[in-house]
Amino acid sequence: MTYQRDFDRKLNVALVGAGSHAYRNLLPAMHHLPVRLQAVCDVNPARSTSTAEQYGCRHYESTADLYAKEELDAVFLSVGPAQHPGLAREAFDAGVHVWLEKPPAMRADQVREMIRHRKDRVAVVGVKKVFMPAARKAMEILAAPDSGPLRSLLAVYPMTIPPNGREVLEKGLFTDWLGNGIHPLSLMIAVGGPVRQVTVLRGKFDGGVCVLEFESGAIGNFHMAAGAPGSQPMEYYAFYAKKCSVVIENCRRVVYQRGIPFQYGKTASFAPEGFDHGALVWEPQNTLATLENKALFTQGIYGEMKHFCDCVLEGKPASQGTLEFALEVMKVYEAALLSDGKPISVPRE
Repeated sequence: MTYQRDFDRKLNVALVGAGSHAYRNLLPAMHHLPVRLQAVCDVNPARSTSTAEQYGCRHYESTADLYAKEELDAVFLSVGPAQHPGLAREAFDAGVHVWLEKPPAMRADQVREMIRHRKDRVAVVGVKKVFMPAARKAMEILAAPDSGPLRSLLAVYPMTIPPNGREVLEKGLFTDWLGNGIHPLSLMIAVGGPVRQVTVLRGKFDGGVCVLEFESGAIGNFHMAAGAPGSQPMEYYAFYAKKCSVVIENCRRVVYQRGIPFQYGKTASFAPEGFDHGALVWEPQNTLATLENKALFTQGIYGEMKHFCDCVLEGKPASQGTLEFALEVMKVYEAALLSDGKPISVPRE
């Protein structure tokens, strides 16, 4: 782990959008990244000025002025899905690498348009769940040859899908299905791969299930746990392969179930001798004031931003959180809105 002050090479960057999320998460994460914050840009003059004063950089209220006056390697966009596509295209056209917060856009076609403008620039979308240490460990386990192919997935998250899905898409309405549904969807797709078909069943009291049929043959159940209190641990993921299962609890605990030597009706101990079977568990050590237990790291915020910076510095395209991956997530998001109990095919590019 290297702190900002210790990097030999740094990117000249700007932050566009200095709202609550950027102030609480993105700016603190830059403390650990190879960046030199040159400017903050926000349409609110008081906010851009005070933030720039705190971080010792320049401030702008216009991105046109920002690109005209600053020599930038990259920009971090943290506004909203309606503004992201236009700001990303503007940055790409200015020759600047782009990191943008999720959701990347309101519609899948807007992501396609960003891809057309990207050219050779690096672009990463902040799908933080994909970059969580817990998710990376789960994907490492499931990729091992002795795990066997993935067969089914489960995600539990308290939310619902609006019943007027077609109207949401046609009018460009922002709902929680876009704002937060992206989180479980992105992790399920990162693990399961491309989705072939989506079916949504809504409950009488909101909630319901979003069934994802993957191209691989695996099936995923996104259980929308309506009624769960958002102020308590609320997130759960389970991945079932042929020879093992992996569970992520509250984004901070990974349980790898390897099974035990077992014979039905005869095995007498749930903890037989040996260390090559049973469960392995990873979780943060919270008694230490160190990095691995902080939300910036456990939630994947540092990981997504570090991947972006590394790709820019090394001159290579992103391998995680790409615009192509974001497009796949957005296509599933749209299919779910259109389902209303019927299977909807996800178009292939």
